[in-house]
Amino acid sequence: MTLTPTIDHVVINVRDAMDAAETRFRALGFALTPRGHHTLGSVNHLAMFGTDYLELIGAPPHARRLDILGWPQGVNGIVFASESAAATEQALTDAGVAHEPPGSFSRPVATPAGARDASFTTVRLRNDTTEAGRLYFCQHHTRELVWDDAWRSHPNGAIGVAEVVLAAREPARLGALFARMFGPRAVRHVAGGVRLKAALADILVLDHAATAARIGGYAEARDEAMAALVFRVADLGATRALLGGRDRIGPEEAFGATLLFEE
Repeated sequence: MTLTPTIDHVVINVRDAMDAAETRFRALGFALTPRGHHTLGSVNHLAMFGTDYLELIGAPPHARRLDILGWPQGVNGIVFASESAAATEQALTDAGVAHEPPGSFSRPVATPAGARDASFTTVRLRNDTTEAGRLYFCQHHTRELVWDDAWRSHPNGAIGVAEVVLAAREPARLGALFARMFGPRAVRHVAGGVRLKAALADILVLDHAATAARIGGYAEARDEAMAALVFRVADLGATRALLGGRDRIGPEEAFGATLLFEE
């Protein structure tokens, strides 16, 4: 079985600064869902789009979520959609990709009929797969509790994830990993790196010079890092008007992430 690359969501790790992050991302024009509290001890806010979403993830120090608190702030996760965690695990095993066993968790969601649990099963690649961040697959058991139309309209006009940009000193290494997971035809060479087509979004793995050219500057010591998120917007002029004439938000304003907005 060959896995299909479809982005379910992307993650910005704000560590133990969720209050400040919530305020900042609302000011940047994202309509965030109410704060969620996972059974794993982490907390989140989501910016929901049509078929994918942005997750702000954090954890209080007492949660001992080293998979969150042990990473720097910034873009820290690319999560692929899975219809069956068991089938995904088998495909990763067949491809020789090291991963953790499937894990399940939930978080309560308020509904007009009362609280319900949004539940998930994930299959995570091992944390030492790449120092860029976390790569994993997510099966939603209660999609209707996550994709609520009430949260899909954003003042900044964002309608979806267009690109995730990873910086790598040797882009071919991550390119080879993606080819093992999704098949060689899913990965294409581009100037300065490789591109993985992930349904409506692209994942670019670029060398540091090409990363700087793509996102308007880059300074990172790590050999591999998730450098930027590119959001598709309905009206770039309206987005710029809300953001003070800008379509790029630097990492100093977005908790270590560079954000780009493009039509």
